[in-house]
Amino acid sequence: MKKLLALAILLLLISGLLVFRATSQFPDRQLHEVPPLAEIKLDGKSMASRLAEAIRIPTISHDDRSNFDVEAFLAFHKLLGDNYPQINARAQRQVVNEYSLVYRIEGADPGLKPVLFMGHMDVVPVDPATANDWKQDPFGGAIVDGVIWGRGAMDDKLTVMALMEAMELLLVSGETPQRTVYFAFGHDEEVGGEDGAAKVAEYFADEGVSFEFILDEGGAVTEGMIPGVDAPVAIIGIAEKGYVNLHLTVDAPGGHSSQPPPNTGAGILAQAIVKVEDNLFPADLSTMDANFAYLGHYFPFTTRLALANRWLFGPVVERSLLADPTTAASIRTTTAVTMLKGSSKSNILPTQAKAVVNLRILPGDTVASVKAHIEAAIDDERVTVTAHSAHEPSAVSSTESFGFKLLRQTIHALDNEVLVAPYLVQGGTDAKHFVALSDSVYRFMMVRANRETMRRIHGVNEQISVESYLEAVRFYHALLRDLGDNV
Repeated sequence: MKKLLALAILLLLISGLLVFRATSQFPDRQLHEVPPLAEIKLDGKSMASRLAEAIRIPTISHDDRSNFDVEAFLAFHKLLGDNYPQINARAQRQVVNEYSLVYRIEGADPGLKPVLFMGHMDVVPVDPATANDWKQDPFGGAIVDGVIWGRGAMDDKLTVMALMEAMELLLVSGETPQRTVYFAFGHDEEVGGEDGAAKVAEYFADEGVSFEFILDEGGAVTEGMIPGVDAPVAIIGIAEKGYVNLHLTVDAPGGHSSQPPPNTGAGILAQAIVKVEDNLFPADLSTMDANFAYLGHYFPFTTRLALANRWLFGPVVERSLLADPTTAASIRTTTAVTMLKGSSKSNILPTQAKAVVNLRILPGDTVASVKAHIEAAIDDERVTVTAHSAHEPSAVSSTESFGFKLLRQTIHALDNEVLVAPYLVQGGTDAKHFVALSDSVYRFMMVRANRETMRRIHGVNEQISVESYLEAVRFYHALLRDLGDNV
C-alpha cells in the first residue's frame, strides 16, 4: 500500500511538473500596447499604376545568361528615375556591375549607423506550359477589381516599388530619416545573385560600409499556415539555409548491353542513391526554438505540454515535425536527388553515370560536413562525390537587436492582431551575400500570404491586391520614419 501511495505521489508530482512547465515556459512575447500608426494619405491609384508599369517591363532572369534583356533592365532604371523626383534629387545613385542599383539617402544623425533595405528587380520566366493558365497577361500589369496582376507583383517588384514609394512620400513631406538609408536592388536574385547582390556587397565592403541592420525579402504575414495558431503570423527570417549540389559520378568501361558486367555504372549509382536516401541528416530543433519561444503561448495546451517537456516528449515532437515536409525542412539538412544521367541509348552501357543531389544546409552544418556525410553514407570508392554551386548557411541574427525590435514594433503598430515570430528561411535570398556587413540580417516583406498565395510565387496568376500593396508602403514608410534609437 505504501509503495502504491508513493508511486501515486510521484506520478502526481511529475504531472504537476509537466503542467507547470507547459504553462510557464511560454510567456506572451507579443506587443499589445503599441500605438497604431498615424494615418497617412496615399494616392493608391497612382501607386498601383506605377507597380503595374514596373510589372510590364520583362526583367527576366534566365538560366542561360545569353538571354539577358539589357533593354528591359535599363527601362526599369528609367522607370525609377522618372517617377521618384525627390529621391533622385536627394539620393546618391550608384549603378553596380551595369544593372544593379544602390541608393544612398543621407540621414539626419551622422552618428547613427546606416541601414540597408533590399529588393530585386528581376523575375522568373513564365513556363510556356502554363502560359494559357494565366487569367491575365503575366507581363500586362493589369489592374482588375482592385488586384494587380503579373510576374513580380509579389516577388519582388512589390518590395522595390513600395520602398521607393515610401521614401518619396517621406521626402515630399519634408522629413529626413534619422539614419542614413541605403537601398540595394539586385538584377539577378532569381539565378543566385552572383552578378548583382554579390557585387553590391563587394562594393559596400570596398567602401568600408557596414549596417545596423539589413532587411531583405523572405518572410510574410502568413494566414492559416501555422498549425494550431488562428491569428495571422508575421514570420521574420533570422537566418537562411545554405545549399550545395553534390554530383555523384561513376565511371565505367561501357560497351554493349548484351554483355553487361555484374554491376553497370548506372546500377552502382542507383545503389549509392538508395544509401543517400536511407541516411538522411539528423533532426536539430535548435533552429526552431526561437519560433517556439514567440508562438508557444498561442499553441494548444497539448502542443505546449510536449514542447515544454522535450526531455520526455522529444521523440514525439521530432516525429511530428518530420512527418510534414515543410516543418521537416526547418529542422534538418534536406536531401533531394534531382537529376540523373546514364547512357544515350537503351542498348549501350553508360561509360559515365551521374546524379545530382541538392542539399539545403541547416545552420550548424557546413558544405564540407554535408559532403562528408554523403561520402560516408555511400562508402563506395567507385562513386566520386564533388561539390558544385555551394553556399554556406547564414549566421543566425538576434531577436534582441534594434532591427528585429523595430520590425516587430512596426508590424504590431500596423496591425495589432498579427503575431510576430522569427523563423528559418528554407530557400535563398540576396541577403546571403551581405552577412559580413551586419550581424543583424532579416528577411521579411509586408505582404499577406496563405497557401494559395504562396503557390502563385514563381507559379501561375501571381498577383497582389491594391490594399495589400498600400499596406506594404505604409509599413516601409513607418520603418523609415522611426530609425532612431527609441525602440
